[in-house]
Amino acid sequence: MPELPEVETIKRVLEPQIQGLVVEKVTVRRPEVTAYPGAEEFCRRLAGQTISHMARKGKFLVIWLNSNDRIVLHLRMTGCLLLTPAGCPEEKHTHIIFSLAGSGGKGDPMELRFSDTRRFGRFWLLGKEEEDTYSGIGRLGIEPLDGSLTAEYLNTCFGKRRKAVKECLLDQSAIAGIGNIYSDEILFAAGIYPARPANSLGMQEWEKLAAAIPERISYFTERNQITPEEYLETKGKDYRNTPFLQVYGQEGKPCPKCKTPLCRIVVGGRGSIHCPACQRGMPG
Repeated sequence: MPELPEVETIKRVLEPQIQGLVVEKVTVRRPEVTAYPGAEEFCRRLAGQTISHMARKGKFLVIWLNSNDRIVLHLRMTGCLLLTPAGCPEEKHTHIIFSLAGSGGKGDPMELRFSDTRRFGRFWLLGKEEEDTYSGIGRLGIEPLDGSLTAEYLNTCFGKRRKAVKECLLDQSAIAGIGNIYSDEILFAAGIYPARPANSLGMQEWEKLAAAIPERISYFTERNQITPEEYLETKGKDYRNTPFLQVYGQEGKPCPKCKTPLCRIVVGGRGSIHCPACQRGMPG
């Protein structure tokens, strides 16, 4: 599933290209992908609208229109958003196509296409000043780069929980945008065992986490930079972080710090890679 750095990359690539374009029509091939409103109304309301800008919150993307209507979308596990010339061959499992043109029909016609192998991705269209009670974006916690993400904040959110600290980092209602990949990287940077109960961490460890979260997310967001040409050529699926991951997906390889073989455990039903030497279990 794309996490915050990947979703931010998509925003940075697509936003400059679609700003000011007019949605001439929308084609929906899988009606369940438009979670609100229904597919017919979704298409009708968007026709003729002009794209203003894009935003991101956690793993959600928001496409704002000049009318102040907005499209909220979540890629989920396998969703992909791609801007292509209208004549390009489609990717398999393309479910929504936004036919775009410049103001007054100027410029070559473009298509913003959403493909999704597993069909978990969803779109919501909200009217001007309409409250979003549908997508869940309003229930998200603070961003990893928010200055209010402090040791005190983390301790307040998680300090009394018995859940593993890794599970806590995945709680989108507390911190938006962290998933399985970057929770492993954050915990490795902080030297904390992923299965540690959150209520066993002391303030010094919360301080380490509060420093590691924005540092790691910023690092991987910048490493993910890609040009629009590269994004299109790789069909929006070739993210740049794989060579820079220190533990995720590296089971059995030597720890980058101490050379101890990295181990895999299961935390909350998810695989988690850690260094048994650098990230010991309970202290002592």
